[in-house]
Amino acid sequence: MYTIKLFLIIVPLVISSRIDQDNSSFDSVSSEPKSRFAMLDDVKILANGLLQLGHGLKDFVHKTKGQINDIFQKLNIFDQSFYNLSLQTNEIKEEEKELRRTTSKLQVKNAEVKNMSLELNSKLESILEEKILLQQKVRYLEEQLTNLIQNQPDIHDHPDITSLKVFVEQQDNSIKDLLQTVEEQYKQLNQQHSQIKEIENQLRRSGIQEPTENSLSSKPRAPRTTPPLQLNETKNVEQDGTSWTLIQHRIDGSQNFNETWEKYKYGFGKLDGEFWLGLEKIYSIVKQSNYILRIELEDWKDNKYYVEYSFHLGNHATNYTLHLLEMPGNGPKVFPEHQDLVFSTWDHKADGRLHCSGSYSGGWWWHDVCDENNLNGKYNKPRAKSKTEKRRGICWRSQHGKLYSIKSTKMLIHPKTSESFE
Repeated sequence: MYTIKLFLIIVPLVISSRIDQDNSSFDSVSSEPKSRFAMLDDVKILANGLLQLGHGLKDFVHKTKGQINDIFQKLNIFDQSFYNLSLQTNEIKEEEKELRRTTSKLQVKNAEVKNMSLELNSKLESILEEKILLQQKVRYLEEQLTNLIQNQPDIHDHPDITSLKVFVEQQDNSIKDLLQTVEEQYKQLNQQHSQIKEIENQLRRSGIQEPTENSLSSKPRAPRTTPPLQLNETKNVEQDGTSWTLIQHRIDGSQNFNETWEKYKYGFGKLDGEFWLGLEKIYSIVKQSNYILRIELEDWKDNKYYVEYSFHLGNHATNYTLHLLEMPGNGPKVFPEHQDLVFSTWDHKADGRLHCSGSYSGGWWWHDVCDENNLNGKYNKPRAKSKTEKRRGICWRSQHGKLYSIKSTKMLIHPKTSESFE
């Protein structure tokens, strides 16, 4: 800009000098040689000014070019930042939708628990009334029986009297057991109701951020404490008109299966949800006779499979060694046949065996290699896509080598009948 201003000052001066010299040439012809030299000087001055102006314009162009490049770089950075921000916004929207769906499900479940609580309350009241009536009847029978024995001492050992006393005691015990069962179910429902309320409060406090699942670390973590199953608890299921004993159930990932050896030995979870019956209880059942093991699987496309095995289970000293012979079914080969499979957990490793539970998750029966069939692994939702996530979760590998992620599992046992041998 300074060069342009200088040029604008010089040019008028040169032009005015040329005009003055032209006017003086009309006055005197003798001054013509001198005027020519003056014109050459003016041209030189003008050329020098133009040259300086060109250099100034060149510098200005280079400076402007650099500024334009800086602007383009800043625009690229802004575009990239805006693109990343839009991706994060889309992810937040997806998480918000998932959180709303989860909240809706929890509200529905909360309403169901409330209805069940009301029904149990009414049933409990009716049972208490029946208990009072039955107790009155029992006391009346006891009084009649006492009077009868006092009036006729010889009738004390009569078979009818003895059977009546036994019947009365059995009825009283049945009433006590029924009341205890109802009270336990009522406590469980209240506990579930409190848990749902706590989860809803946490969701409200957390806003739109959905809690993420803790990934499995290379070093197994200590599992959260869960109440063990009682030794006298089992759950029977009707299957094809036959009663089966359910020993394992996975449906929604509500129960942590990365438990200790003691928990897998004696059982954990809830019979009305996800649970593991317990190795010791399974052994005490199957040691009485020959049993069949049935495994039912359902994938995330709602395809259902089952496979059955004739099996033998060892005791605690053998680490509950499992030996199987496959029977007809439409499901995958979850276990290898004719091999001794040893049960292990992250805190209990059998001698001479690979520590598969440390690399995978949950307690399971393993052979000399860590197979990728594990129904007690971490519960993965459909968004788990990587092979590592699938292998650490509930999965089985097909004969074609494809690794399938499982939505729900059931493991059931049933005494082997004569038809099963054919």
